[in-house]
Amino acid sequence: NSSGKGYVDYVLWGTDGLPLAIVEAKKTRKDPKAGQQQAKLYADCLERQFGRRPVIFYTNGYEHWLWDDTMYPPRRVQGFYKRDELELLIQRRSTRKPLGEAPINTDIVNRYYQIRAIRRVGEAFERDKERKALLVMATGTGKTRTAIALVDLLMRCNWVKRVLFLADRLALVNQAVGAFKKHLPDAAPVNLVTEKNTEGRVYVSTYPTMMNLIEEKRDGKRRFGAGHFDLIIIDEAHRSVFQKYRAIFEYFDALLLGLTATPKDEVDRNTYRLFDLEEGVPTDAYSYEEAVKDKFLVPFRAVSVPLKFQREGIKYDDLSPEEKEQWELLDWGEGEEPPESVSAQAINKWFFNADTVDKVLEYLMTRGIKVAGG
Repeated sequence: NSSGKGYVDYVLWGTDGLPLAIVEAKKTRKDPKAGQQQAKLYADCLERQFGRRPVIFYTNGYEHWLWDDTMYPPRRVQGFYKRDELELLIQRRSTRKPLGEAPINTDIVNRYYQIRAIRRVGEAFERDKERKALLVMATGTGKTRTAIALVDLLMRCNWVKRVLFLADRLALVNQAVGAFKKHLPDAAPVNLVTEKNTEGRVYVSTYPTMMNLIEEKRDGKRRFGAGHFDLIIIDEAHRSVFQKYRAIFEYFDALLLGLTATPKDEVDRNTYRLFDLEEGVPTDAYSYEEAVKDKFLVPFRAVSVPLKFQREGIKYDDLSPEEKEQWELLDWGEGEEPPESVSAQAINKWFFNADTVDKVLEYLMTRGIKVAGG
């Protein structure tokens, strides 16, 4: 004020007696952003007094904003960080290393496009001050290994400590846990579907499991605070995931990495919007066509499944005596004579049934090439 004095609404103190964060609280009917500059002045004063800049929160009780102005612009968050989460956030200011100068572990990934993808995500996080990234990589080109190598880089450079990897099927969760154990065993990967009480640095989960665990409390406090995870990885990121499990991404304040095999020109525009990206321009992309050209993948070969009736139709003269008898007993319509033939188009329109679907699936499962995870 005019006297040079001000009173902070709340100060969150660390165990060392230094301020971790300040909270500027506005009335519920006011826009919390009205307190942004006032909160900054308080942070300036506390920094001069204690030699450490606190994290800034401003809120009206319903809408909360976090501003660590040493790194990122203000962002809306679901709630306040726990003490240990704030301590880690402040500690990183001095221990975080430049991502562009750190080597990528080529024992995990060694293909040029994987290394390029990791560098581009690093540039988005560090140079561009972005908190979201989207990688579009064709199936079979190593999305999971690329993500693991990125986690390794971010951990070694003190950008992240705890990571959440989300997948929509249990088979993919098991596959991801196995990949982390193989390529990054020191990260102590935890399968939250089967090991709900285990602690580690990398947690792998289905979306429903994580939704339930968000509400879990220990000693009256939530197990996972808003700042518990530093990075969330979404396997097969698409709009429906955000629509159905929005609470996960709204609750956790973390860097976000989306992985998808959908070609970049087929990714839903809303997915790009969710990652704060221009439509058709992911953080990095590696297409099926590029992978075939580079000989990392082989061209697919279409297999025509021999379902005679669906391909050629049915001719009465080609039927066995028993089938002709059944043909003549069918109800072809009042006053209608049995036709001499039925076209393939008519069969697919009128007679396509579960038995046909079962035959196609049986053909695929008995003759298709099986891979890990199904």
